[in-house]
Amino acid sequence: MKKRGLLILGTAMLMAALPAIVGAQAQTYPVIVIPTGKGPYTFPEGYTTPFDKVEMRVTEKMSPNLFVIHGSSGLDLSHPDASGGRMMILFGPDGVLMVDTNNRQTQEKTLAAIRSVTDGPLKVLVNTHIHSDHTGGNAFFARQGAVIFAQENLRLDMLNPLRSDGTAGPAPDPAAIPVVTYRYNPAMPGEPAVTLHMNGETVDFIPMMPSHTAGDTVVRFHKANVIYIEDFYRNFGYPYAAQTSGGSIKGMIEAVDLFQKLAGPDTWLIPGHGTLIHKQDLLPYRAMLVDILARVKALRDQGKSLKEVLAAHLTAPYDKSTQGDTQESTDRFITEVYDEVKDFPPVVNGKRAMPRHPVPEK
Repeated sequence: MKKRGLLILGTAMLMAALPAIVGAQAQTYPVIVIPTGKGPYTFPEGYTTPFDKVEMRVTEKMSPNLFVIHGSSGLDLSHPDASGGRMMILFGPDGVLMVDTNNRQTQEKTLAAIRSVTDGPLKVLVNTHIHSDHTGGNAFFARQGAVIFAQENLRLDMLNPLRSDGTAGPAPDPAAIPVVTYRYNPAMPGEPAVTLHMNGETVDFIPMMPSHTAGDTVVRFHKANVIYIEDFYRNFGYPYAAQTSGGSIKGMIEAVDLFQKLAGPDTWLIPGHGTLIHKQDLLPYRAMLVDILARVKALRDQGKSLKEVLAAHLTAPYDKSTQGDTQESTDRFITEVYDEVKDFPPVVNGKRAMPRHPVPEK
């Protein structure tokens, strides 16, 4: 009886401990499946991205059914940290919600990556901004059944394509154009334009002020405590305000300020490029933007030319901490600030008619 009593007591103690053991073994998120590349990267002159070698795989898991898909590192000339722009999928019995579509050249591989985790129907696709590394697969995935959502300015920009020289670009594939649109309301920053309830999640599409472009949207997943913040922030290279698509450096500062309210201290923020962050990681980025904006404005107010401002190397205090910096990235950033601090054109049909600058002499 004594041995039997000890056995019963031991079993009871084990059963009582089981919840703690199970809890200790429960998955914690995010799970970094494939880390973002850190470089430095160098490419030979004349290099072109071999998209046939780019692999599309799940790189981060943010919850049991919220995954990130991204391309290979070290291959994409435009985005060596990981090819293309991050895209996300929320999957489950209600079908698949997609955030962006990455590049057209990898669309079949992207679908294969989705099918590696779910065979659910593609239902919803939201575009966070117009750039081809985020919308290149739009037409392909629309034909698979996804309904495309986006800010109205993104749709207008897509319908009025312009080349870098200001001439009209090729007409878009009609299937690539968003069919459900909404607008940013400056009186209500941070308010969702669309809320969906899918696969156990509550998902908000939140239109943003002109920052990376004039058609930006961030996507909040309440249960996972995750927000996809697209490209208004980056920690790989200097900021890129796509001004011809309505972007703004000052808008990026406003976006950082908004996120101090939108996100909690533990909310994971997922940029289109670079590493995952929290809202406090945005603050040094904001301080750098404010500093450079003030320095460039002071020089331009003194009558300095763009060439002279570029030669001042105003980014020197930040170069070591700016992951993946290149001279092209630096010059583009300073040129954007130079253009914004004086006679900044308004947004028309999702675009700005920016001045063209000759290539600065090295």
